[in-house]
Parts: sequence; structure tokens; C-alpha cells
Amino acid sequence: MGSAMGDILPLALGVAISPVPIIAAILMLLSPKAKGTSVGFLIGWVLGIVIAVTLFTLLASVIPEQDPDVSKPITGTIKLLLGAALLFLVVRQWRSRPKSGETAALPKWMSAIDTMTAGRGLVIGFLLSAVNPKNLLMAVGAGLIIGAAGLSGGEVAIVIVVFTLIAASTVAIPVIAYLLASKRMAAPLEALRTWLVQNNATVMALLLLVIGVVVIGKGIANF
Repeated sequence: MGSAMGDILPLALGVAISPVPIIAAILMLLSPKAKGTSVGFLIGWVLGIVIAVTLFTLLASVIPEQDPDVSKPITGTIKLLLGAALLFLVVRQWRSRPKSGETAALPKWMSAIDTMTAGRGLVIGFLLSAVNPKNLLMAVGAGLIIGAAGLSGGEVAIVIVVFTLIAASTVAIPVIAYLLASKRMAAPLEALRTWLVQNNATVMALLLLVIGVVVIGKGIANF
């Protein structure tokens, strides 16, 4: 279990360090319906992570078991394809970064956050965590690692819980902090939002580059 736990950590961090959902959570916390919308968003975010990783863990578990001392071409090929997809996203993110002196644009759906309900916040949280291409690739990678590790049911559950806690932490922390001390958190959250909006593409490009190289390296090691 320790090996699987270590292998999923970079992928969990890849989900956690996602500027767009963090920005969305902050905007919800600064909106008129802050509490309901942000809590709904957090619930949807966590559900999306759990469902996606669990689904791909189940799918990965059907890959035929092999001797740990021999090559695993199926697993290796999937990891290579996953790494290549992450590197493709690196190029897209890097090209989308704002030029010097240019202000980064937010996704159009964020302009409606002030009028969102808790239910819609939940749906958006779920879509950002379970359907977003970048996070979906992370879930595929984590599911592949967990499903192919030969763990018991209890160990699989523990690894998925750890993955979820790490992946959801960057959305959960500001939401919980705001609920506990809303007045004191308003200014820091606004400053964080501004920085994340401007540096979103650069942060994601560098993060995906590191994770993509790691995944490709692990894929090569399976041959």
C-alpha cells in the first residue's frame, strides 16, 4: 500500500493545485450567497474526485495480474499515453498564458457566480473535478496505480481517501476558513484570487510538465 500511496501523491497534488476551481471557490465565498454556494461547490468537488478515481480503479483492476518482476506492457502503454496527454495540455496551457501587461480572462460561466444556488454550485464542482480533462487524466493515472497494486478492499479505500483529502484540500481549506472567520478572510481571499487569475496558465503548465514527465518515466519502467 505504501508504494501505491507514494505513486498517487503527485497526481493528487496535480488536482489540488488547480487554479480554476480555487478561483471559483473564492468567487463564491465573496458572493452574496457565499455559504450555500461554496458548501455546495465543495461537496460536488469531493464527490467528483471520489467517483472518478473509484471508477478508474475498478476499471484498472480488471487488467490481468502479472509477476511483479516481469514487464507490464499494458500498464506501461497506458501510462505513456497518459503522460503524452499531460504534455499536450502543457503546450495548451503555456500558449494560453497572458502576455506581458495583459490581464488574464476568467471563464465566462464565472460571471454568473453571484446568482448561483447551492445546487448549481454542487454541479459545477462535480464537473470541474470529474469531467475536466486535466483532472480526469489525474484520476485515470491514480485509478491505474491503485487498481493494479493488488491491494485489499480496505487498502484501496484508504488510498482513495488519502488521494481525495489531498486533491480536495485547496478548495476545502478556504471554504472552511471562510465559514469560521468570514470577515477576516475576505481580503486574503481577494488577493489570492487576483494572483491565481493572472498566473493560472503558467502554474498549470509547470505542474503538468512535472507530472507528465514522472508518469512517462513510470510507464517506461513498466517495459
